[in-house]
Amino acid sequence: MSLTGFSSPWWFLLLLVVAAVAVGYVVAMRARRRRTMRFSNLELLERVAPRSQGWTRHLPAALLIVSLLLLTFALAGPTAEQKVPRNRATVMLVIDVSLSMEATDVEPSRLRAAQDAARQFAKGLTPGVNLGLISFAGTATVLVAPTTEREGVVTAIDNLKLAQSTATGEGIFAALQSIESFSAVVGGAEGPPPARIVLMTDGKQTVPQDEYAPRGAFTAAGMAKQRDIPVTTISFGTSHGTVDIEGKEVPVEVDDASMQEIARLSGGDFYKAATAEQLKQVYASLGEQIGYETKDVDASKPWVALGTIMLISAAGASLFIGQRLP
Repeated sequence: MSLTGFSSPWWFLLLLVVAAVAVGYVVAMRARRRRTMRFSNLELLERVAPRSQGWTRHLPAALLIVSLLLLTFALAGPTAEQKVPRNRATVMLVIDVSLSMEATDVEPSRLRAAQDAARQFAKGLTPGVNLGLISFAGTATVLVAPTTEREGVVTAIDNLKLAQSTATGEGIFAALQSIESFSAVVGGAEGPPPARIVLMTDGKQTVPQDEYAPRGAFTAAGMAKQRDIPVTTISFGTSHGTVDIEGKEVPVEVDDASMQEIARLSGGDFYKAATAEQLKQVYASLGEQIGYETKDVDASKPWVALGTIMLISAAGASLFIGQRLP
């Protein structure tokens, strides 16, 4: 019964009526006592008058007053904060499939761990959220346009393939374009649904090398900020990861700094995951943030229930104590 406000507070004017009922009851009791005291033969009065019931005789009236108070609160429309599933949102999941994702510093490999976590994220996302999937290496590919159907997204996640280079900016630009196209179709009178990009990568951008270049990651993040589409970044991997490329062991250290900057420039959040379990926890947290929103919902039902119980109790107490309804 926690409250955050009332939708119709003017119903509280009825409290004046409740107060008047309480005052009227007190006045009536006092008037009754005065009339009784006018009885001239007190000895006979004591003999014929029923035994005093003490405070219990006021119980029906007290319960009635309480029930009126509770029902007045119910009419005022109390509201409470509650997490409810979103029915309008667009999320583009952008996953790095560069060769560095073959590193085994995260068991069984970065890519396999990323697929497992992304699959759980897709399956657990609330039904009203439109989810799309993009993979990127040297270029970006829209594998699934935003949709509420999860099977296609899960299948595409399972079929991710590694490729050379890391064009992080291209991944973000492709996500922005996909969101823009989808929003133009489903916008309607309410406008486009709120959108977010979830970017998961393990390394530094290599194409182009300058992240502030026209197609660079930082430029794309700035454009996302302009369009009010935050980019949530997940930096996945460790500082000691390596991959074998043409017989040479190449270090593939995770680039946290770039991911933090992308999140900052776009107005999004940054997460770091060095293990498969941490990555799953990040996706679980994102699922809660993206899939649900806090709204003020009607909370009058408990007040109506309690008010009704008090009203029934008042009637029962009156019949039991005074053999009549109040």
